[in-house]
Amino acid sequence: MKRIIVVGLGNFGSVIAARLHEQGHDVIAIDPRPAVVDALGARVSKAMVGDATQRQVLEEVGARGADAAIISTGEDLSASILALLALRDTGIQDIYVKVRSDDHARIANALGATESIFPERESALGLASRITSGRLLQYVQLGTEFGLQEMPVPEAWYGKSLRVLALPQRYRVHVVAVHDVLQDRMLPVPDPDRLLTPSDALLVAGEPSALEAVAALR
Repeated sequence: MKRIIVVGLGNFGSVIAARLHEQGHDVIAIDPRPAVVDALGARVSKAMVGDATQRQVLEEVGARGADAAIISTGEDLSASILALLALRDTGIQDIYVKVRSDDHARIANALGATESIFPERESALGLASRITSGRLLQYVQLGTEFGLQEMPVPEAWYGKSLRVLALPQRYRVHVVAVHDVLQDRMLPVPDPDRLLTPSDALLVAGEPSALEAVAALR
């Protein structure tokens, strides 16, 4: 179990705070608005009304010694940056910042953010890929040169193994997991000699252009 600080309880902050708590983590959520704190209170370990740009406030809610922090302060750039500095002052090493522009990301990264997150951009890229392919179950782009997608097994691959298909050599992609839909089991590091079936889905990693190519296969 990790202790995680979530700053800012808009849609993104509230959803991720509740989800992390569901996964068994100790989640401390902070926002200056009493109404949103009250709405989330029962879904996290602790929800506090406070100004997370102040190190003293963070210390009082238990930020020192936390494993990670997530900053999601919406359009308030100054609050986001000041919260990042205050969290770093408490000694937290892993700090993820929701950003709204490339300039915001550049500042956050320069000040030591572990990662800058563009939720709307990432969701839009994923939706665009699913719509254009017509076959993808999920798509996540990680940076400009790497992505991860879940796709059904193309008919031409039925009854063949990953070893025989040689996807890294033929398509420059790697299958990192197989989802056995019938048994609802995810098989990480799949057996290269297991024969693929029509009820399988593949979690495939690679460059966006390579992923697009395999998603178009029938």
